[in-house]
Amino acid sequence: MKFKINRDHFAAGLAQVLGVVGARASMPILSNVLIEAEGDTVSLTTTNLDLGIRCRIKASVTSGGAITLPVKKLATIVRSLPAIDTVVEISGQNRVRVTSGASQFQIMGLPADQFPGLPSFADQHSFNLPQAELASMLKKVAYAQSTDENRFILNGVYFNFADAKLTLVATDGRRLATAAKGLEAAAGQAGQLILPARTVNELQRMLGDTGEVRIAFNDRQVSFRVQIADKDAALTDQINLVSKVVEGNYPNYRQVIPKETVHRVELEREPLLECVQRAALMTSDKNTSVKLAVGESKLVITASSSEYGEAQEELAIKFDGPAVQIAFNPAYLLDPLKALADDVVQFEFKDDMSPGVIRNKEEFLCVVMPQRLG
Repeated sequence: MKFKINRDHFAAGLAQVLGVVGARASMPILSNVLIEAEGDTVSLTTTNLDLGIRCRIKASVTSGGAITLPVKKLATIVRSLPAIDTVVEISGQNRVRVTSGASQFQIMGLPADQFPGLPSFADQHSFNLPQAELASMLKKVAYAQSTDENRFILNGVYFNFADAKLTLVATDGRRLATAAKGLEAAAGQAGQLILPARTVNELQRMLGDTGEVRIAFNDRQVSFRVQIADKDAALTDQINLVSKVVEGNYPNYRQVIPKETVHRVELEREPLLECVQRAALMTSDKNTSVKLAVGESKLVITASSSEYGEAQEELAIKFDGPAVQIAFNPAYLLDPLKALADDVVQFEFKDDMSPGVIRNKEEFLCVVMPQRLG
């Protein structure tokens, strides 16, 4: 194996696949990247057995071949190389020489045949949608995933392809976020999956503003093929992410969404976000709530703690119902407000013991459980 490659392109490709490799791999080979040279491309693959990623880089290949190298050490070396043109070649048994300008490295690797490559599988369902749309939907719900290892079903984002739309859901039991988008699908293509949190993070990092993503899945695995829009960029054609899915049935999230909220207030998102952020500065470990007092013509947001003192913010609103005061963890209000790009949001509520709901004009909502008023 021997090829010449642009240093920056090589570094960009390694950066794409680096995140999959954990700090403590269960086997030495899982700390390595599989490098395969063929034709006019070099393929880079990493996996942790649950999640794998592959990208291809343009290169001038003199002779094909494959080997695995420690990916973190290789990425560090490539970033430090002095010259743009970099030559990579097998120089001995499981040994690779990397030459750039006057610099030369000899790196020990492991045979390619020991590497557990990305699995291929028969997909039962497949869909195409714009990357920007999926990225926006994930941003609107991903913060609500659970981190409780005892509730593994909730440690991810639920994808539901049904009723001519894609619905994403995430919940940790204290708040629930859902976003939906119309999606044409052939008859019999309806299906659902739970995407693990780590895969969600990798997918969000990969998705761009242009191009499409193809989602293919069955009951055990899912793949995301992300198009690279810029044909002159370091990476060619697409990045492929393959992951196991969380096995099990996602709870009926619709039961959590209040069927009757009684009151609705329209609020400017940015001013509301800034007011909650400032009020939250006065919360403490003992008092983690901000209070929203909805009354005639204004919303008053307050927070207090014995350690720091008090804060009060006011927003003008149109509201002619009875005064209601509700307390929330400020983080649960800030997360959806930061994830949205809308100028105006709707806040729905019933009383101080019932969940609050943040909506936009499209198919997004976030249900937030209240805290007990002190």
